[in-house]
Amino acid sequence: MEQAQAAERAGFDGVAVSEHFHPWVDDVGAAGFAWSTLAAIAQATNQIELLTAVVTPLWHTHPAVVAQAAATVDRLSGGRFALGVGTGRSESMLGYPYPNYAERAERMGEALDIMRRLLDGAKLDYDGKYYQTKSARLYSPPVSRVPIYMSAAGPKSARMAAAQSDGVIVSIKGVADAMEKVVEPARAESEQGAAVITLHWTVRGRTDDEAWRALEPWRGLRAPNRDTATDPAELRRAADELPRDHILSQYHRVQTPEDYVEAYGEIARTVRPDILCVQTTSVDQMATIEMVGREVLPELQKLAKGGRK
Repeated sequence: MEQAQAAERAGFDGVAVSEHFHPWVDDVGAAGFAWSTLAAIAQATNQIELLTAVVTPLWHTHPAVVAQAAATVDRLSGGRFALGVGTGRSESMLGYPYPNYAERAERMGEALDIMRRLLDGAKLDYDGKYYQTKSARLYSPPVSRVPIYMSAAGPKSARMAAAQSDGVIVSIKGVADAMEKVVEPARAESEQGAAVITLHWTVRGRTDDEAWRALEPWRGLRAPNRDTATDPAELRRAADELPRDHILSQYHRVQTPEDYVEAYGEIARTVRPDILCVQTTSVDQMATIEMVGREVLPELQKLAKGGRK
């Protein structure tokens, strides 16, 4: 909440919150309830927009309940909320399976339909293969139209996001690869031009030791089997069995404002996203937020003409 307030003071247009029941490692990781965090941020800020990047409407939370949560956060924030969804990690720690892509895509198709119709005011009887509702309606509806964005890593999901939601969320490791697999298929699928939200990981540190301390809570993010492993202790062990240099090499290293402009400038120029997310970690997040807001955002905004944020 305090970091969201700092981001608003620093000039950011929005903040993104992810949802996971478990963290990526068990020793220094944390995993609070995303909807409670968003409600607190909504009350603690005045103008900054809120985005989930992403929540999963397929397993432990029925898509109708996700729509209810989205509507409530939109009301609490005065219409500043956008809903980002994805098929997520395995939730076998809660007793749910993690099926193949075809089933996950089918589930997402139903979930998108349910959430969109409820958020748009429908009283919904829905008899899907995976989800059902009977006379479901949001009696505390959103105060504005809540956009729904879907995350994608490949062309099938990108086309689905463009056809069935308001746009696509893509985590960028390489710009050319993301353009080919996600951005171009999504834009080609949508006559109106699907919105594109980009995320890109950077790790700030003057030295390898400082960068590693900044990365400690996230080091399981690049461990093998990260999507299917359920125990963060397992992810920690898998990550720590790898050379530290190997883990660090999986992230874009930055330190100065110029480093940040270089890291995100290519995305701004080439992808021209509607929303560009600066996904970064450091040993002093408050100082990093202030510095990026003061010295980096103005430069990125110049480069991103034609995009939105």
